[in-house]
Amino acid sequence: MAKKPTPDFETTLKELEEIVGHLEAGDLPLEEALNEFETAIKLVQQGQERLQKAEQRIQILLQKNETSELSDYQ
Repeated sequence: MAKKPTPDFETTLKELEEIVGHLEAGDLPLEEALNEFETAIKLVQQGQERLQKAEQRIQILLQKNETSELSDYQ
């Protein structure tokens, strides 16, 4: 079975915002609210993972260019 690709950061954030809106409205039955909360926790973890990977990429790029001189953009 093919694994479903993880959505990009912006999509994850949008889904999380929608869930927060549903939960804040307070109209969901308890079981549905718990399911939404569980989904939100997973989305938060995915978002954190993406941010950590982005930070690692930035650190790698900065280390590679550490010895490069800065110059004005033309």
